[in-house]
Formats: sequence, structure tokens, C-alpha cells
Amino acid sequence: MQTVLQGLRVVEFEGIGPGPLAGRMLAQMGAELTLIGRPHANPMTLKLAGSAANPLHAGKRLCPIDLKAPGGVAEALALIDKADALIEGNRPGVMERLGLGPELCLARNPKLVYGRMTGWGQHGPLAHAAGHDLNYVALSGLLSLAQRAAPAPLVSPRLPPPVPPPVPPILPPTVVGDATGALGLAFGIVCGVLAARSTGRGSVVDAAITDITAMLGGLAQWLHASGSLGGPEPSAFHDSPFYDTYACADDGCITVGALEPQFYALLLQKLGLADVDPTRQYDKADWPALKARFTTLFKTRTRAQWCDLLEGTDACFAPVLKIAEAAAHPHNVARGVFEAFSAGGICAVGAPRFSWPEGAADSHASAAAE
Repeated sequence: MQTVLQGLRVVEFEGIGPGPLAGRMLAQMGAELTLIGRPHANPMTLKLAGSAANPLHAGKRLCPIDLKAPGGVAEALALIDKADALIEGNRPGVMERLGLGPELCLARNPKLVYGRMTGWGQHGPLAHAAGHDLNYVALSGLLSLAQRAAPAPLVSPRLPPPVPPPVPPILPPTVVGDATGALGLAFGIVCGVLAARSTGRGSVVDAAITDITAMLGGLAQWLHASGSLGGPEPSAFHDSPFYDTYACADDGCITVGALEPQFYALLLQKLGLADVDPTRQYDKADWPALKARFTTLFKTRTRAQWCDLLEGTDACFAPVLKIAEAAAHPHNVARGVFEAFSAGGICAVGAPRFSWPEGAADSHASAAAE
């Protein structure tokens, strides 16, 4: 553990994925993390990682609170009142319905930094739809940059040249290494600045891409330790039919990432696979035949037709978009994700976004003026 964020108090609401990883990163820099735990273990966590200790809980003080029980919200608010920052990873509107939304929390604690982690964002046409990492990368346009060329077909002089099938992409280059290195350097600089403000001492930030990529691999390392990834057993992320890219009838591809049982059941329903038992989702013996069936099925319609059927639902779906298509997609347009630059290309605007609930905006402007 490092101490550059010593004295920084963060309340994290238990979730899965990037929110807990962000909290773990802050804890590794010395922040004081209080984890408001759910009364029962998340079934998806048990499915993918088993019952072993969660390494993303390390360095955090666990405080189990049932937010739906009498007094639960008041107990959480008492912790938030003393915090510098908050991390939550629920769908838009969930915290507000619980009575823990940003307007209420900032009214009680005006200096609170309220961190919201979602896949699609707080607004936009897809904001309330389920999804997973693969789908988010697909809609950003970046997944398409990793699409491999189809092997050259054998051409017969007496037949028209065959049309090579589209090859589903792998993850894009420069994002996992270079971009995460940049993110780590920015994170390190912020940590260093905060430390200098409180101690009066500057520091040198050694931001090695290898180190930072390894740090960001916290979720994968946890799944690897549980045997769900990179081991001898088939993996939900590599071998299952419900988390993959698929070629369509045209030159397009789509992604599905229905890891949770309720999302998988909806996907089967939407695909018309009434004969497939959704309760056998994680029966790995079924995966090869079912993946072949998915592959054949997705080739029966164009990408646009699959979008009409699945996009915006909880089937955890996204089309694999080219960069120009991503810039024109209604969800990305609604959120203003992209802008043009002088060379005639397209680039993404800065993220994450910041906002100030009504009442907090005035105090923020006054502080900035000072």
C-alpha cells in the first residue's frame, strides 16, 4: 500500500466490475475505503469467481448495510456525510430511488465527489439497458479496429469469386496497453497533486505501462484464481455462446454479453430458442453445440435486423460499429461522445463527465472564482 491518498475517505457501494476495481486502486494509494456491503452475495460473483475471498475487498473496511431495511439508508448517509468521495455502479435512477442520489447527498455534504460507474452513462437511449464490457467496446467503434481480414478464398476460373465471410474482431490495439498507461499516469498525477497539497512535498510518478496494465487486470486476475479464466476449464468469456462476437448475414458483426441468468433467458426468448433450457446456462458441456447454433442463427439476418430486435433490451447486445458509425449512433450522439477535429477525423471528447446538482452549482462556481 502507498500513502499518497492518506486521509482521503471514500464510501463505496458494493457492486461488480469496474467500480470495485476503482475503489481498490484508491485504497492501494492509501485512501480510506468503506465498503457498504450487500446483505447477500451477488449471484453473478459466485457464478464466475466462486466463494473465495474477493481480492477487490482488500484494503477496504466492510460495513454490511441492508439499504432496504428500516434505518439502512440513514446508516449509509451517516457514512457519506463524513466522506470525501462516493463510488456507486448501479443503473441510472437506482440510487435516487433508494434516497441516496447525488442531489440529496451533496445537499448534506457539499464537498462530496459523487462517482457514478455505468456502462452506457447516466443518459442516452441505452442508459437503462443491460450490457457488459464487450458491448461497450463494440459501440465505441474501437472493437471494429481489431477486425481481422478474412483468408483469401480459392478462386476457380470457371466460377465467380466467392465473397469471404466477415471475421469477428478481437479486442483493439493500443487500448489495453498505451491507453491504460495514459490513464494510470493521469491517476498517478492526481494522487501526487493531492499528496503535495497536504504534505507540501512533490513526488516522481513512475507510470510503467506493464505495471498499470497489471493493476487494471485485477478483475481478470481474480477470475483466473477462481479457475473461470485462463485455466483448463472452458471460460464464460471465451467459450460460452452468450459472450462473444458473431458475424451477420451482411458484412456486419454483433456482440452479446448475457452473463447473468435473467439476461440470458431474455436473449434466448428474443432469439426464439424456446427449446434451450435457460437454467443450464453454465452447463459447459452444452456450450460447443449451442455456440455453433448461435453462429448459424446470427448469420441469418443483417446487423441492422439484429439491432432492431435486440438493441436497447436487457439481452446485453451491441453492434460492432466502425468509428464513423459510432459517431453517428443515437446513443453516442445523445451523449456527445465524439467531435470532429481539424484533420477531418473524429475523436472522443473528454471523460468522465462532471455535473453539479442544483444548489451545488452555485457553491462550485463561487469556489472556482476564488
